[in-house]
Amino acid sequence: MATVQDHLENKPEKIRSLFLDLQEKILELGDDIIEGSTNSYISYKRSGKGIFSYIRIQKKAVKIQLTIPQYNLNDPREISLDVSDIESHRYVNTEIFLKEIDESEHVFDLVRQCYQFEKQEGFVDTESDEDFPWTRFYESVADKLLGFKDKRNELVEGIHEIVEQVEGLSGYEDTYKDGTTGPLRDICPFTTIGIFNRNHNNRKSIAEKLADFLGIKDTVPEHFDGIPTLLPLKAWFFARENEPNPRNPDDIDTLWEIFEKAIEFSKSRDKDVQSAFIEAYDKATKVKNVGWNLTMGLYWIRPRSFLTLDLRSRNYINKNFKDIDVQKKPPSASEYLNTVVTFENKFRENEFPFNSFPDLSLAAWKDREIVVPPNNLAADCFIDRTELERILHRLQAKKNLILQGPPGTGKTWLAKRLAFVLVGQKDNSKIKALQFHPNLSYEDFVRGWRPAGDGKLELIDGPFLQIAEAARKEPTENHVIVIEEINRGNPAQVLGELLTLLEADKRKPDEALELCYSKEDGERFFIPENLYVIGTMNIADRSLALVDLALRRRFAFVDLEPVFGEPWENWVHDKFNIDRKILSEIETRIRSLNDKISVDSDLGPQFRIGHSYVTPANGTDIEDAHDWFRQVVETEIGPLLDEYWFDNLDKAKEAKEALLQGF
Repeated sequence: MATVQDHLENKPEKIRSLFLDLQEKILELGDDIIEGSTNSYISYKRSGKGIFSYIRIQKKAVKIQLTIPQYNLNDPREISLDVSDIESHRYVNTEIFLKEIDESEHVFDLVRQCYQFEKQEGFVDTESDEDFPWTRFYESVADKLLGFKDKRNELVEGIHEIVEQVEGLSGYEDTYKDGTTGPLRDICPFTTIGIFNRNHNNRKSIAEKLADFLGIKDTVPEHFDGIPTLLPLKAWFFARENEPNPRNPDDIDTLWEIFEKAIEFSKSRDKDVQSAFIEAYDKATKVKNVGWNLTMGLYWIRPRSFLTLDLRSRNYINKNFKDIDVQKKPPSASEYLNTVVTFENKFRENEFPFNSFPDLSLAAWKDREIVVPPNNLAADCFIDRTELERILHRLQAKKNLILQGPPGTGKTWLAKRLAFVLVGQKDNSKIKALQFHPNLSYEDFVRGWRPAGDGKLELIDGPFLQIAEAARKEPTENHVIVIEEINRGNPAQVLGELLTLLEADKRKPDEALELCYSKEDGERFFIPENLYVIGTMNIADRSLALVDLALRRRFAFVDLEPVFGEPWENWVHDKFNIDRKILSEIETRIRSLNDKISVDSDLGPQFRIGHSYVTPANGTDIEDAHDWFRQVVETEIGPLLDEYWFDNLDKAKEAKEALLQGF
């Protein structure tokens, strides 16, 4: 079996070159670089199916990380590589750090041998780390943060200064043990990095301010494609000082510990280092609010060494790699490392489509499958999580969705929350909401002539073209237009040629059509695929005609029903402390009324009373639950029943009395 040495013809008398750039193959290191200033260095990293993965050369130091066979780690001069080692994937990562360049010739020899071996055996990969330049910045942030482990007061002050400078950046107020609120007084490194890894419009600006504070010279990424972000309501890796389940006094210390051990583990997988990492990881999983976010944080600080198991990545892995088991609950350290090693071995397989963890994360991000954030949408919704996922998947596939149902079934509430999930945050700049009405025209909604300041007429784009243009400028960000009461206007007339362009398979440039009013000759328009349309429709409104069949064909329709039972009762009880016996009685009476409405020959199921009527809005002060229900019946449900049975008011009165009997 051929060894590396067999592939070498002549060794150079003095090692002055390393194979840093796969495109150029060889980068000559001249005296001007080696003898440069203390800040001068050459750094090269790549992910591929080969061995050579990391080199950094400074004035008097060299760091080299190799993926090599798992023996002879103590003396790199004794390492030889064999084809069988490559094929059996018996690897570990090791980092060799030597303080003096002059003492490192045997290491340079090893690097040269590794590269020559890779080249000979066809393991050299044409993809370099330049495909993921953001990784250098993130690692630099982590390295600098490590120096603040014992200077956290200074770090927290810096974070609060950044928050004050960036408009719309919030969420760094804590609830203290005495019940008062004020600025966060301690912070972990992951939450610090998370400040620019939330779905915020100014991520680059925030990253620049943090880099300036930390003294980082690396270039801030131009984009953040494929980098997982925190959910708006889970931007901290720890709990508040005072809440139903507050954080423990040592929780933030625990997170700093796993942060430090993870960086050490990324440099060396020595048994002692690995044991320390496992212990710190398992301890960190017990910190409230960490959950799956721990793997995301590890990925941020060392994206070449750690796999992110954020929700999008888990879904992607489960869908595409049936032989890799991603747990339904956050993994232990051993389970997580097993998954990491499994992927590292697959990255070395020629047939495997990905070369690195950033490569895999980017693929999951591009997959753009819409997922339900468990603590964002499902938590305050009475609809089963499985049904929510079905609705989202239909919206993703069809691009256009109409929520229809009786009054009070939460159509508007759900439409807006679906929009927030698609966008990834409560960002009104990416969401436009409006209502159709009988007088709305194509000129109002799409484009039409309007008086200009000089008394002349000017073609003005309506709300649809405005949000379509915004979506086109941000092709990687979802945008949503929510149309309330879509059947209250004349959709076919208001939409015009958009009725054709709305179809999911027509959303591309070669399907573009001319609009009724063009601003220039030959102007053609198409709807970008990252623009979603969500409509609501009250099917109990007798004044509205049937929906145009052409519109029906272009939208997915979802029926919303009145939802009571345990989800509704638990939510109202937990939020407003209303006695469960009272809630049970209210539910019984509303269900009885809905049964009467459903079998009424003049009404039907579409006229039932929805749960929203008896679901108090957040912030409602309810001192007397009986009095609150009486007011709801007298001012909301009662007038609706009068309208239902306008030709038989005695029936409406009887129904109201049945609702309030004993209340």
